[in-house]
Amino acid sequence: MLFLVRMDVNLPADMPSEEGAAIKAVEKAYSQDLQQQGKWRHIWRVVGEYSNYSVFDAESNDELHNMLSGLPLFPYMDISVTPLAKHPSDIN
Repeated sequence: MLFLVRMDVNLPADMPSEEGAAIKAVEKAYSQDLQQQGKWRHIWRVVGEYSNYSVFDAESNDELHNMLSGLPLFPYMDISVTPLAKHPSDIN
């Protein structure tokens, strides 16, 4: 099942820069592992925002929830999820 996910990151202004950098490094490794597994299919930055749109391929809602809640930045995110279905005009 494919899901379109928007993630808006809101790090606290008083978070020490070293802590933010450490969380971002772990986040990058986690997200790249999911990408290599084929679970995190696409990721696009939203211009001018600390946000992204991503496409995830999950077996279930629960699997998607587990992937998203496993993100180190999860506590600092506002997330919206849209389930996707094949469009009848798609030639692929």
